[in-house]
Amino acid sequence: MRYAMRFLVSNVFFRVAAIVAMMLECTMHVNAQNAIRPVTSAYTVEYGSAHLSDTYLTPLKYSGWHAGVSYERFQAMRFCPDDWIMRLRFNIGVDRTRNTARNATLWNLDVSAGWAMMRRWRLPASVTLAAGGSTTLEGGALYLSRNGNNPVSAKAAWTLNLAGLATWQTRLGRVPVTIGWQPELPVIGAFFSPDYGELYYEIYLGNHSNLAHAAWWGNRFVLDNLVTADLRLGATSLRLGYKGHILTSKVNNIVTREFTHSFVIGVSGEWLSLAPDHKPSDEARIISAYY
Repeated sequence: MRYAMRFLVSNVFFRVAAIVAMMLECTMHVNAQNAIRPVTSAYTVEYGSAHLSDTYLTPLKYSGWHAGVSYERFQAMRFCPDDWIMRLRFNIGVDRTRNTARNATLWNLDVSAGWAMMRRWRLPASVTLAAGGSTTLEGGALYLSRNGNNPVSAKAAWTLNLAGLATWQTRLGRVPVTIGWQPELPVIGAFFSPDYGELYYEIYLGNHSNLAHAAWWGNRFVLDNLVTADLRLGATSLRLGYKGHILTSKVNNIVTREFTHSFVIGVSGEWLSLAPDHKPSDEARIISAYY
């Protein structure tokens, strides 16, 4: 585990150093004042299936429905806007699941916020690829009402991730369509977990040892996938898609698994705001971060 953590940390360090070097080189050669950077925002809701298990609460697997709402914001970076983009994302998800006997209900709440910066490449055939890093804060809780002493399992994590984006501009009849794929894979970070059987009342009384743990693929693996199709109906687009979330963790003899698959629907579009006293130059270019 020690050598794996060293490898992951060194890999992240060299990637960050390479990104900083490219940013400095880009800033020296590009005049970003000639760039107009519209914001691409999307508001979506999702609904699908959820499969949960957490041995702190129960050894059984629970299955049911998943629902959530999300906000996403893309924009070209102020420096080197042709080559670098950023993404801001917020998500709230709720799961209601039941055991096989259908006599107990396990609720799950997830809240997350993340920011990403990616280097992009425009390829032939209207294809755009982007790759970079992101950081995410997560929180939430699992609640099993039938448990007396331990009805809640709290969750909290901070991670540094690999983030990617692929888009393809095409048409469906007369309607322009943007197909997008956004994978995200946490690499390192930290997360919260009590000891097996430890009551939260004991933590409240002062037992704070062994609560924070280094996160890596050996004890906490997470993979998020978002596949969307934006049908551009004028100034606003109809977004349809699929969202998948996989989480498995094992620490302090506690095994947690979360699998959700959901259908996504919402609206997206580009917005541009300019100060009243600001007039773009004749050489200004509009640089979209997503379309």
